[in-house]
Amino acid sequence: MQTAIDFVKQIKVGISIGDTLDAFHPALPVDAPTEKSETAWGKPVITEELVDAILKTGFNLIRIPVTWSGHIYEEDFRIEENWLKRVREVVDYAYKKGAFVILNLHHESWNYPYYENREAACSKMRSIWKQLADTFSDYDEHLIFEAQNEPRKVGTELEWNGGDKEGWDVVNATNLAFVETIRSCGGFNPSRYLMLPGYAANCHIAIEHIEVPKDDRIIISVHAYEPYDFALKIDGRSRWNKDTAVIDTIMGRLKELYTDKGIPVIIGEFGAMNKENEEERAAWVRYYLDKAKEIHVPCVWWDNGCFTGNGEKFGLFHRSDYHVIYRKVVEELTK
Repeated sequence: MQTAIDFVKQIKVGISIGDTLDAFHPALPVDAPTEKSETAWGKPVITEELVDAILKTGFNLIRIPVTWSGHIYEEDFRIEENWLKRVREVVDYAYKKGAFVILNLHHESWNYPYYENREAACSKMRSIWKQLADTFSDYDEHLIFEAQNEPRKVGTELEWNGGDKEGWDVVNATNLAFVETIRSCGGFNPSRYLMLPGYAANCHIAIEHIEVPKDDRIIISVHAYEPYDFALKIDGRSRWNKDTAVIDTIMGRLKELYTDKGIPVIIGEFGAMNKENEEERAAWVRYYLDKAKEIHVPCVWWDNGCFTGNGEKFGLFHRSDYHVIYRKVVEELTK
């Protein structure tokens, strides 16, 4: 019988296609043309050719971040039909090629983890995921549902610092509402693999406080852009300097807390932004993935399609002609 760890071992390496279906424009009506929302952050729509190019390069998992807020009728939490149809179309680009797909809730604000919001957040979580579970009920285990993305106390000093008991409790409650909802639905949902993040998907403090339901098809979701000042800090250093300490610590804790106990982990977001340092980034990727592979943890690169400007430049694939911009990085990812 295949274990959850065995299942995850089938995933080589993944990529998130960010800043597209997770983009949003607050002024758009719920029934606005899907393209207007998908291109709200200046990236072109996701095409089948882009997904084909990613898979051809050697990735075998596509993570599809989706923001559902702005596409939901608030009176009954019903997802707008054309948006749901568009998301399914993008899922199919990868799923029908035999790739693994992760579908999630991304950039949502209704799930902020406060006690006073727990009941409302759980209710909306159940409603949205019931619709998604029904829509994708006949999709097999190649489609993974991820409960939510980085649920946290936005705008507070706790936002990125690992959270507090209130935050951990409410994230665990919304995660459980998600699991119970999926398991109550038909088709492949009773046995579907489900990903659960901790508070903010934090890779340090919060991973100590994830409550794992008694369910043998749960995967822990963690985000780890480490070491931070090299990988994620915009004005940080451009040289990795073989700074392995934090990577080693994270992998050691994930092993102790989860994989040694038969609970798989996927690092659902990682990456090192471009600082005109491709050789350094390629060396960093090689070490990072080697350490993750030791504990059977696949990793998913965050590709937001950004190559220029002063922001977080994580792009690898050009969104218009689909060619690889940083080939050495991609070669290390897909070896």
